[in-house]
Amino acid sequence: MNAPVRPLVRPSRLAPGARVAVVAPSGPVPEERLQAGLDVLRGWDLDPVVAPHVLDRHGEFDYLAGTDAGRAADLQTAWCDPSVDAVLCARGGYGVQRMIDLLDWDAMRAAGPKVFVGFSDITVLHEAFAGRLGLATLYGPMAAGVDFIKNARAQEHLKATLFEPESVRTITSTGGRALVPGRARGVTLGGCLCLLAAETGTPHARTSARGGLLCLEDVGEETYRLDRYLTQLRRAGLFDGVRGVLLGSWQECEPYARVRALLLDRLGGLGVPVVEEFGFGHGEGALTIPFGVRAELDADAGTLTLDEPALA
Repeated sequence: MNAPVRPLVRPSRLAPGARVAVVAPSGPVPEERLQAGLDVLRGWDLDPVVAPHVLDRHGEFDYLAGTDAGRAADLQTAWCDPSVDAVLCARGGYGVQRMIDLLDWDAMRAAGPKVFVGFSDITVLHEAFAGRLGLATLYGPMAAGVDFIKNARAQEHLKATLFEPESVRTITSTGGRALVPGRARGVTLGGCLCLLAAETGTPHARTSARGGLLCLEDVGEETYRLDRYLTQLRRAGLFDGVRGVLLGSWQECEPYARVRALLLDRLGGLGVPVVEEFGFGHGEGALTIPFGVRAELDADAGTLTLDEPALA
């Protein structure tokens, strides 16, 4: 039997003047969007610094923000810099899986805990930070993301989580309802569905969500592909012993009625509460969800209540 998911170390909350590094572990970053995101962060009285390779482009594969070595060096250098209080990802896309094995996890562990924020392709790093660093992380908007720089709700929820996490201990969905009713307690984990499936069998992959509240979302996928990912994870044992499931956005997928039917088919028989349309991930005004913290899910009320604030 796989060991249950356990709460992880919570990094310290941010204070005005905190230095935050912006890195691009995945896809290329448009400069104008980066500048807009930096303006938002400066408006919060943060001191953002941009890693050297954030605006790079790979010479052959234009879907990558520069070379694998450059992206890995940016992340590791930022994490190991004692003057940096938080590391924020600029955007997702694709690329983390190509660079993650270049990171020196011993050096990053020695650097101690700090805040880490990102979603989508960054799912791979959330899983690795949990397994290699034992660190709670934030699955939330990214510094150069359109959904962040143009949406006040996404900004406000991330800002509250970073500076006043006790004010958002109860996270209320943006219109969620129970796909399967009930309440459940467990430790939060998860991310982008296709990345969790792609990670299966790799050194950083989690083999079980036993004892966990599993958060899932995705973007731009046909229903049969979502079916494939969910079925693969079920067959691999990820859902064995899960306590509850939170479903976020399915933006640019097929009509939601069809996606909903699939989610009910693949998850409805688990015997645990499942809440849909919770409002995290690729959707407009996305909420920030902490991973690695103990919480209670109330699927009927559409709430996730953390035992402790996301940040210490």
